[in-house]
Amino acid sequence: MKVDGQCHCGAIAYEAEVQPGSLTVCHCADCQTQSGSAFRANISAPAASFCLIRGMPRTYVKTAASGSRRVLAFCENCGSPLYACAVENPAAYSLRTGTIRQRNELGNPGREIWTKRRLAWVHLPEGTAACEGQP
Repeated sequence: MKVDGQCHCGAIAYEAEVQPGSLTVCHCADCQTQSGSAFRANISAPAASFCLIRGMPRTYVKTAASGSRRVLAFCENCGSPLYACAVENPAAYSLRTGTIRQRNELGNPGREIWTKRRLAWVHLPEGTAACEGQP
């Protein structure tokens, strides 16, 4: 499915191909902090399909406790988180679902990760695959 998205102020826009029903919800402490919410919802887009069509995001390289490094991209004007990817030669972009114009057409999350950090009041649809940590 072709999607397009942009930051809140419209300075940065992108297009990509995604697979509906493949949303992932992450409950890790980093995603909670970086999203300013209880979790972050992402959908993967193959690098070959991802294209910035307007603007250039600011980036931050996050180093996880495991030592894994990821580029986090956001709008320097409005602060909207846009995507994450590998530091070098990304195979895919993890798009932040809230920036996708077609977000209502993406379906329910297919899985949730880091459920051991999930806040007690968060409940996803029954049958969503769950993992206590990073799969």
